[in-house]
Amino acid sequence: MKIAVSSDEYSPLTKFVLENLENRGYKTEYFGPMGKEEADWPDVTHKAVLQVVEKKVDEAIVMCWTGTGACMAANKVKGIRAALCGDAETAKGARIWNHANTLVLSIRATSLPIAKEILDSWFSTPFSQDEWNLKQIAKIQKMDELLL
Repeated sequence: MKIAVSSDEYSPLTKFVLENLENRGYKTEYFGPMGKEEADWPDVTHKAVLQVVEKKVDEAIVMCWTGTGACMAANKVKGIRAALCGDAETAKGARIWNHANTLVLSIRATSLPIAKEILDSWFSTPFSQDEWNLKQIAKIQKMDELLL
């Protein structure tokens, strides 16, 4: 699996996520600063999620200070279903019910132990294939047609 990762600043969480993915055997493509400089969250988020849409990667993990901005930017891109997750249960629900293909994390609020729990839940939870849920996903996909 290949994951695009973005962050508007290189934080301990950024480093942890990249190392965690590597330890899981995933390949990563990182968009964002590597040192003390910062980048604009809309720009790095957009670069990462475009990789998903263009099928260059399987999924994305995007981060900014609160996670809200990165989530908003990601969800502006047709085909992206980004979920801001602050705990493992939310990550699980985002996978099951929302078929989320982009995980969003808050640099400020996500501790490294919680990040590990979120990543464990995210990567161990398959998308639901029940009829009701597929109907909901079809409605979301139809909304994509309205995006310009």
